[in-house]
Amino acid sequence: MGKDILSLQPARLWQHFYDLTQIPRPSKKERKAVDFVASFGRQLGLPTEVDDAGNVLIRKPATKGMEGRKAVVLQAHLDMVPQKNSSTVHDFEKDPIDAYVSDGWVCARGTTLGADNGIGVAAIMAVLEAADIEHPSIEALFTVDEETGMSGAQAMQPGQVKGDILLNLDSEEEGELCVGCAGGLDATFTATYDEQEPAAGEPFTLSITGLKGGHSGVDIALGRANANKVVARVLKRIAEKHGAQLATLEGGSLRNAIPREAFALVVIPKGSVDAAKQEVATLAQTIVDEYAAVEDVREVKIALEPASAAPKKVVNAASQRALLNAILACPNGVVRMSDAIPGLVETSTNLAIVKIGDGKMLASCLLRSSVDSAKEHLAECMESAFSLAGVQSRFTGGYPGWKPNPSSAILNEMCRLYEEMFAAKPHVRAIHAGLECGLLGGVYPQLDMISFGPTIVYPHSPGERVEISSVEKWWSFLLATLKNTPAA
Repeated sequence: MGKDILSLQPARLWQHFYDLTQIPRPSKKERKAVDFVASFGRQLGLPTEVDDAGNVLIRKPATKGMEGRKAVVLQAHLDMVPQKNSSTVHDFEKDPIDAYVSDGWVCARGTTLGADNGIGVAAIMAVLEAADIEHPSIEALFTVDEETGMSGAQAMQPGQVKGDILLNLDSEEEGELCVGCAGGLDATFTATYDEQEPAAGEPFTLSITGLKGGHSGVDIALGRANANKVVARVLKRIAEKHGAQLATLEGGSLRNAIPREAFALVVIPKGSVDAAKQEVATLAQTIVDEYAAVEDVREVKIALEPASAAPKKVVNAASQRALLNAILACPNGVVRMSDAIPGLVETSTNLAIVKIGDGKMLASCLLRSSVDSAKEHLAECMESAFSLAGVQSRFTGGYPGWKPNPSSAILNEMCRLYEEMFAAKPHVRAIHAGLECGLLGGVYPQLDMISFGPTIVYPHSPGERVEISSVEKWWSFLLATLKNTPAA
């Protein structure tokens, strides 16, 4: 399938992207990608540094006649979100991505593609190796761990980057120029509980599969179903009405991905099995109808099926009631829309991970907001909901938002260029997703920053794909931007 990708244009960019798909690089396990990019820079004879965090910085001097222009930092992140369908056999730490071309898009079979942010990395590599591109002095910054905490960007120190303009290549809709983003905060909820032997009954697996999921910032406003909320809703119903006892629950795997699947092991009293099955079938249809406008109803499956083995222990009744109530009460989705920018989500949260079993409960959320006080208030609300169930709350990894700069010189130039090249005005906007620009701008306040990229749909899910025509258009716009950077 690589042959299809290698036939695309621009050839240099797609070659580097394909190479990246062959390198396992989930967040916090990007060492092979770090070594790959660092080796690439050194083979070009360019000054190349790898800092203690694993960030790679490659410097390339200005081409002839461009020495008097403002220096540009080209920035992208090396890690990718490791998401797959439960039916897909794939080890993100060992296996390459099976990428292929289909109807004008590059896609992956059963896993995330890694176009977020492999396309940005590939474009920067193509600029670094090119001898026929006009550009000012360039600092190519490849960061690590963007997807699970932005620890790479957080580790950057004053003086490492000296440029004047930062072009972040991590946006996901061609024709948009991003000038601001939300800040974030990680929430972790933990508890212990007593187990007991299950009452006489039959074991069943309750499964929620086939949801679209998606990026918890980009897609949160679409109102898609959250598998963790759905499974808790069904569990509460069959527990209260039919005596179902919960043994284990597992849903979601990444803090910044809307959970698509969840699975619970339950024991149902023998005399209540038929009624419980009917309850699940009825509630499943209700839930599918509720989300019919935003989910693919042909794919969604809410099923109660016989389990292969009975659990030896289940959650005690009081803890089961408290934990399910807490999961249902936990805020999820859009909390508030922006008053200042029509259509922009101001504050949201995603109940990303829930695990219950062996006497322990864990839940994880990612809170986002462009208003710091709103983010702090949301954390208080979540802590309050979980505290009622005796669950402990911990908030870590906070990062700032990126405030738009209306007097940005590079923004004005890029708007002019885009209209000149494509006879249309670009859409200038702030986004609800998190970008490293907020952190980098705090360390390097001199930077004039813009984020832009090609069209990538369904990031952070196995449906992720990148539009081929948008990559070619975005690449030509990137080259024009480098050629027309303002004078120093």
